[in-house]
Amino acid sequence: MTELTAPKSPLTANEFADEIRQALKYTQGVTPEQAKTADVYVATATVVRRHLMDSWMKTQQDMINGDTKAVGYLSAEFLMGKQLRNALLNAGLTPQFEEAVRGLGFDPQAVVDAEYEPGLGNGGLGRLAACFIDSLASLGVPAFGYGIQYKYGIFRQEFDDEGRQIERPDYWLSNEDPWGHIDYERDQRVNFGGKVVEENGKRVWKPSWAVRAIPVDYMVPGYASGRVNTLRLWQARSYDEFDLLTFNKSEYLDAVKPQVKAEDISKVLYPEDSTEVGKELRLEQQYFFASASIHDAIRVFYPDTDKPDLTTFADKITFQLNDTHPVIGIPELMRIMIDEYGYDWDTAWEVTHKTFNYTCHTLLPEALEVWPASLIGKLLPRHLEIIERINKQFVSELEAKGASEDQIKRMLILTDDEHPVVRMAYLATYAGSNVNGVAELHSQLLKDVTLRDFSDVYPAKFKNVTNGVTPRRFIKLANPRLSELITEGLGTDKWLEDLDLLEGLAPLAQDDEFVKKFAAVKHENKVAFADFSKQRYGAELDANTMFDTMIKRLHEYKRQALKILEIIATYSDIKSGKVNVQDITPRTYIFGAKAAPGYYLAKMTIQLINNVAKVIDNDPDVNGKIKIFFPWNYNIEVAQMLIPATELDEQISQAGKEASGTSNMKFALNGALTVGTLDGANVEIRERVGADNFFLFGMTVDEVEKMYEQGYDPSKYYEADPRLKAAIDMVADGTFSNGDRNTYAPLVSDWLTKDWFMTLADFSAYHDIQADIDALYADQLEWNRKAILNVANSGYFSSDRSIKDYLDRIWHTRSLDK
Repeated sequence: MTELTAPKSPLTANEFADEIRQALKYTQGVTPEQAKTADVYVATATVVRRHLMDSWMKTQQDMINGDTKAVGYLSAEFLMGKQLRNALLNAGLTPQFEEAVRGLGFDPQAVVDAEYEPGLGNGGLGRLAACFIDSLASLGVPAFGYGIQYKYGIFRQEFDDEGRQIERPDYWLSNEDPWGHIDYERDQRVNFGGKVVEENGKRVWKPSWAVRAIPVDYMVPGYASGRVNTLRLWQARSYDEFDLLTFNKSEYLDAVKPQVKAEDISKVLYPEDSTEVGKELRLEQQYFFASASIHDAIRVFYPDTDKPDLTTFADKITFQLNDTHPVIGIPELMRIMIDEYGYDWDTAWEVTHKTFNYTCHTLLPEALEVWPASLIGKLLPRHLEIIERINKQFVSELEAKGASEDQIKRMLILTDDEHPVVRMAYLATYAGSNVNGVAELHSQLLKDVTLRDFSDVYPAKFKNVTNGVTPRRFIKLANPRLSELITEGLGTDKWLEDLDLLEGLAPLAQDDEFVKKFAAVKHENKVAFADFSKQRYGAELDANTMFDTMIKRLHEYKRQALKILEIIATYSDIKSGKVNVQDITPRTYIFGAKAAPGYYLAKMTIQLINNVAKVIDNDPDVNGKIKIFFPWNYNIEVAQMLIPATELDEQISQAGKEASGTSNMKFALNGALTVGTLDGANVEIRERVGADNFFLFGMTVDEVEKMYEQGYDPSKYYEADPRLKAAIDMVADGTFSNGDRNTYAPLVSDWLTKDWFMTLADFSAYHDIQADIDALYADQLEWNRKAILNVANSGYFSSDRSIKDYLDRIWHTRSLDK
């Protein structure tokens, strides 16, 4: 095969076309005349990847040879989205690509569409990780993203004829993946099981089985930085050879058992864990990528030596634990230093403590991960011993600080009850150098409520870093029309590197001509989304209605139920004649959400939304005033179409439950107004965009807590509010289930007897704010003035700013070029 030389930089369009022709010939085995669109996509990606290679290698060399500490971002999820457009933008090759591909006789957008989106995340956690590694590269900070290359990722969502969610495997690797480079020579061994024995006065782990962790590297190019970092995802393979003798006995399943067992580890993101086997697989996943990543970092930073000086490890790299999934890495680094390299406990502890930091992404106690000690002992017996010693050390430290017996019991990392569990968030909080929340309110509630005991004892550990989103993907790529208008208004495109420059748009909110241009951009985006929805889903959307959107994981605390009950109440008012349909502001309500496969009430809520949509669609009395659209399998591609088209963003979670949110930031940056509670980053968004440019409703955190303390009875809200009662009664009487009163009985029962997240208590306030929304929407000039002010004042919510906060407050490192 002829070697393809690295392309010149920068490429011209003709050079780019020549490179694509070469790649078609030597990688795809076709001529441009024979090529299909997918061939051109793979060839283009190959060219772009090769173009980035020199910068990638230089970044790695500068990181290893210099004195700049790297960042290791450990995350179970990386929801990257499609890569081609992003790589072209960050490499400065978009115009050349467009011209080159057209010159070859292909539609550039069709080439982009040929890429299959990897479903390697479940929602905000994974998308945040993707934004952060984009910003790290754009700021020139050396970094590795470490995770798992799931074969199937998150499930592909479908809806059946009854509106129920069906989970299908999402085999995103079914087609060629030109971005990931598999490096078999840099694999790592990850051990499991067995026992710990005493040998020559030392504790020695004798594992019973092992898997091979094979790295798959993805380049992460920074925007206009000349730096390219690495996303290293691990595949699990077996060390055991295929048992041909057993296979030839027609015992086919037995012959492949070791391979299946190993490969299951990297097969599916978040396997269902309601069973013991499922829990075991989840813990195997977490240890698999944490162990492989730590060993890999040692290999990277201490090349060509069998005896690295690991006392300097924390000066080489700092690990950020993105939630509790990688926390098992803490006892793993202790084990590596003590068992593999012979360091004493105190030295290993000092290095481990300096190396790790922990981001907590929840306020819900049930979401703070715990593992049965028996399960850790079964899979990782040496780690359980280390955790036991960490816990003992922790208790001694607390006693020395004067903690009470009750407080110590509350704070135990390893509980002392009949069935002890390991509290992973507590382990991360004690062992790591810093703990951060992801919004000002969230960080305060972590200190005041969720991790209060730890905050009382270790107040200096607690920091805040409010989340952010990358403007490259979520404005420039997702919203090219608005991007052009912003550049026109500001007279520069430097805002992509410094989003605070958006403040320059604020005076233009008083310029009627600019406001009209902004309104035209929003309308064009609505038309584009309607066209996309027609083509992809067969949905008929009216771009002249208000696009009212709620996109987020389906969970009770996020309160999709509140939204659908308000829609039902409006529908009931129309049907009963209380409201003239002609007086209704026409709205298209758009939902995007997946529910965890085992989350019964969440899946039932999806079914209800779909069936309310069906009933309303088939009712001529509504006369096109209300439309519900629920696109299945919501993902980054859909988000990039929907967010720019949205006019009203729903952020209606119960106050005190959402850690931050990032969809709220994306919407504000793209010129949507928010209706929301004082929860998560909503608080900071409202402060920055202005209270007059945000629709606020609902109880505060203090009011919620007071109601919990006093005792909450949802049925009294049902009885007191005729609109709410009518809506729930319609659900209960079978209006949306073909007359079957049992279909939604569990949901109705939960609303009326439990309603833990107080949907019913906030219903009236949520209904009342709709009149304010309608009144403002009727004045389109004023609505769009406020939308522009949302854009102008949202620069703070760039992930570049978030990363700078991490650099200053937690990681204490810098760009390679400073």
